[in-house]
Amino acid sequence: MTSAVSVQDLTKSYGNQVAVSHATFAVPHGSVCGFVGPNGSGKTTTIRMLLGLISPTGGTGTVLGSSISEPENYLPRVGALIEGPAFYPALSGRENLNVLATLGKFPKDRVDQLLETVGLADRANSKFKTYSLGMKQRLGIAAALLPDPQLLILDEPTNGLDPSGIHEVRTLLGDLAQSGTTVFVSSHLLSEIEMICDSLVMLREGRVIFSGATHELLAAQQPLIIARPENARDLEALGQVVESLQKSFKVVDGALEIMAPTQWAASLNRAAFESGITLAELQTQLPTLEETFFDMTEGAS
Repeated sequence: MTSAVSVQDLTKSYGNQVAVSHATFAVPHGSVCGFVGPNGSGKTTTIRMLLGLISPTGGTGTVLGSSISEPENYLPRVGALIEGPAFYPALSGRENLNVLATLGKFPKDRVDQLLETVGLADRANSKFKTYSLGMKQRLGIAAALLPDPQLLILDEPTNGLDPSGIHEVRTLLGDLAQSGTTVFVSSHLLSEIEMICDSLVMLREGRVIFSGATHELLAAQQPLIIARPENARDLEALGQVVESLQKSFKVVDGALEIMAPTQWAASLNRAAFESGITLAELQTQLPTLEETFFDMTEGAS
């Protein structure tokens, strides 16, 4: 699969401070790619370099096949929402988009279509100041879609949204990817990223620590085996059984959490039975993206 975005050794320094250091990653065409990392890890700086808002100190990259040193060659095919959307409070959603279409010389006949796409057709004539936060974000995404972009770059599009608003934006991004638009989205809401993203770029202190398919990252993490004895008094004895099998564990809510491969659960079940311990629960739990993220970014400032 070809890449909508590809960067090699991308670096941005401000004096002695390195915001992004030798970043190398690719965003596949037609995918939703999550861009994750702790605050201050360099996500927004990277996005601003991709959009030609700031120049890199070093490294190279391409967006939609054109060098990031010549953003004018690809920006007409890129839509972006960075930080909060800015609109005229007293104008309606439709009027705001019409203003932007005029300024950007985009076809005005796309405005109503985009309001439908982002689920605002029924509030198209309502003033922007009456919109909820989720509606404002969706109007911002509609504005970013005015140029009919091949690539949509969103910086924290669900910031401050309630669960309903988050769901609305998540559904919208999935629909856009289905229609062929590549979506590159930064977010701290890792449970949402896990649900919608085919691939991930993970930053820590300005460095890329993972770039690839989401399922590959999760599959590489060690699963947990949760074992709960039927009789709570057997918890200590069960721990001794696990130690005799040379596995480490921790006790959480009356159960043992054991770092071990899935197939090891059968050995534990057999050993517990032979020790006279009946298990009320024995299950394998793969780590979530959030757990994996914190494991990989532990100690980051």
